[in-house]
Amino acid sequence: MSEHPLPPHHTGAAVPQAHTAGQARLGLVAIFGSTFFELVGYFMLTPLLLLRLKAGGESTALAGLFAASGWFGIFLMTPFASAITQRLGRRPTLWLAALIPVVSTAGFAFTSLLWLWFVFKMAAGMASGLRWVLAEAIVAEFSPPGQRGRYVGIFETMVGITFVVGPLMLAWVGAESDAALWMALGSMAIGLLWSLLIPRLPDAADAHSAKVGLSGVWHALLAHPLIMTVGFVGGFFESGLTSILPLYGLALGLGATAAALLVSASGLGSALMMLPAGLLADRLAHDPQQRWGNARAARLVIMRVCALITLLATLVIPMVAGTPWLAAPVAFLWGGAGGCLYTLAMIDIGSREEGITLVNSTAVLVLSYTLGGVLAPALGAAALQWAPTLGFPALLLSVAGLGWWMLRRATSSPSEGTPRG
Repeated sequence: MSEHPLPPHHTGAAVPQAHTAGQARLGLVAIFGSTFFELVGYFMLTPLLLLRLKAGGESTALAGLFAASGWFGIFLMTPFASAITQRLGRRPTLWLAALIPVVSTAGFAFTSLLWLWFVFKMAAGMASGLRWVLAEAIVAEFSPPGQRGRYVGIFETMVGITFVVGPLMLAWVGAESDAALWMALGSMAIGLLWSLLIPRLPDAADAHSAKVGLSGVWHALLAHPLIMTVGFVGGFFESGLTSILPLYGLALGLGATAAALLVSASGLGSALMMLPAGLLADRLAHDPQQRWGNARAARLVIMRVCALITLLATLVIPMVAGTPWLAAPVAFLWGGAGGCLYTLAMIDIGSREEGITLVNSTAVLVLSYTLGGVLAPALGAAALQWAPTLGFPALLLSVAGLGWWMLRRATSSPSEGTPRG
């Protein structure tokens, strides 16, 4: 992972005082809380809608495309997150991003038209992409220097917990229950109300000077090319495959509830592994003897281990068909290792940048993660339908192997440039 020192307006000086006082703490609490409730609703809703499509006689391939449409919405919106944030401000942008999923979820309750379901899913995905980029950037920016791994790890762990809580609530209510959709809507509405607690945030130091839109994203991509690889593999295995784990469970002969709970297994892996990865990144980065190199080199070591775990877990796939209970441990490792790759990449870019420039770099990470999230359900569902024995394992092995190989070839520069801590 080569890295060159960034220009002064990209590295960012010390975090402004307004970011280190009660305003920043309240902002973090508001972002944590609103994100938690919105994602609990989302991870109830996604498997619920997939199972209802299957119950309605739709094909596995079409259900996979439906799951991918939300990711496609995220992919469409992400390059423009910095431009929208620059125009509206960070707080109004977060409010807008919390409102649209509530409206879209209400739409699922009042119509069964399939084409409208696709529209609602894509609209919710676009809003989620906007919120995702901005929330991640603010958490990374407001984290105390030297403890960024801890705070980003806590945030990503909370996100991973929603992977577990949402499907568990769905299993508790019952996927066939009419109350399930209303519970998902209620959780998202609480997230919207919690978003109103976000205080007025100070203008970013580069609010008027940073490049935005496609130009800003392209500039950030050139600065951090390996983020595309790390983000893609993380998105493919953590969130993309999670979207179709219910379909994978059904293909293995599991019941609807057990198939939905595979999502929880993936989320549990994320919840248990991301915070330790963040803490380990902080610890290795500040090793007195620098045995692991500089902070970036230390993060690269951990990324390589996570990529190897993903590859080894995928090699087990041919045995899962004969022993379906293996599906849960494999999903656990996919979710955990994929989530750690994303977390470490977010720590990496958050250690050097702030403001709109950080939003741009976060957008690159989210774009690559989303690309993995789009391709995994679309290609994975098609492989499950037409070539479950050979095609599905081959698809997963190609992605896992490519990620591990590219991280093995990556190198770290001998200096950190001018990090923010």
